[in-house]
Amino acid sequence: MAPRFFGKYEHSLDAKGRVILPARFRNDFVPRAFLSQHEDRCLALWTEEEFDKQLAEHEALQGQGQSEMNRARVWASGSTEVEIDKQGRMAIPSYLRRFARLETDSPVMFTGAINRVELWNPTIWARRVQSAEAQIARDPEDEVDTAS
Repeated sequence: MAPRFFGKYEHSLDAKGRVILPARFRNDFVPRAFLSQHEDRCLALWTEEEFDKQLAEHEALQGQGQSEMNRARVWASGSTEVEIDKQGRMAIPSYLRRFARLETDSPVMFTGAINRVELWNPTIWARRVQSAEAQIARDPEDEVDTAS
């Protein structure tokens, strides 16, 4: 069965553009891990198996028109293989740090996203999930009874 990822963690990006992958996720990305641009300005960290699925999906898109071809091109050019070192660190290339707006000596939010791990600028993460968190946190007792 393919690994499933969940949970939320923060680690700082060092001056060399490296960040520690949370220990909870580490074993699933050995020996190979793949990092790509993803939607909403985050990065996606893929296992080899899931990355292969993404490659196949993007390859199939290329035959569906110019817009889809360009999306596949952007995705492929914004993807790279990354190495997790013995301390659990991985280097994030500068073009991916710029895309996700990850800053040196600032936190990187790691979130489990079921079939991948996402890396976020915490400010962007908070804006993206604000309405979903409000729905989950909604307390029915706080709602006004309009039937009275």
